[in-house]
Amino acid sequence: MMDIERILVPIDFSEPSLAVLDDAVEFSRPYEARLTILYVVEGGSSASPLLVDGTALGEREKTAAEKKLARLAEQIAKRGIECITLLRFGVAHAEILATAKRIKANLIIMSTHGRTGLAHVLIGSVAERVVREATCPVMTIRTAERSRSGGRSGPGR
Repeated sequence: MMDIERILVPIDFSEPSLAVLDDAVEFSRPYEARLTILYVVEGGSSASPLLVDGTALGEREKTAAEKKLARLAEQIAKRGIECITLLRFGVAHAEILATAKRIKANLIIMSTHGRTGLAHVLIGSVAERVVREATCPVMTIRTAERSRSGGRSGPGR
């Protein structure tokens, strides 16, 4: 059996990503694995954080994201799971892959968001890029149907 000690869970605070975070918490339990929750602000770098529209990321927005991450970590800690949070700036798939290497993740668990057709072709798929390029196993969970049908609530609700 594979040793799983460090699980990376990229989120974007959407319902599907928070539902997958809830799944990751339960998946980590028997392994006693530490979760790293990663939120990537796209459009900048750690040296020059920018929003997608090219405006500088204000301190208020950064603080708000850090507070959301802290609340998630607190809720997960109450469930008995060790958890850390990271906020990165850049291209989502690249930051996910770099973070997985940096923390020596044994597994990445992430939402697919269920994009298909033209939206998938034009926008691309972060999950698909991560699956193709990751050096560790990646578990993707499609949550679109579950979140539309009133599935269980995740840790961010």
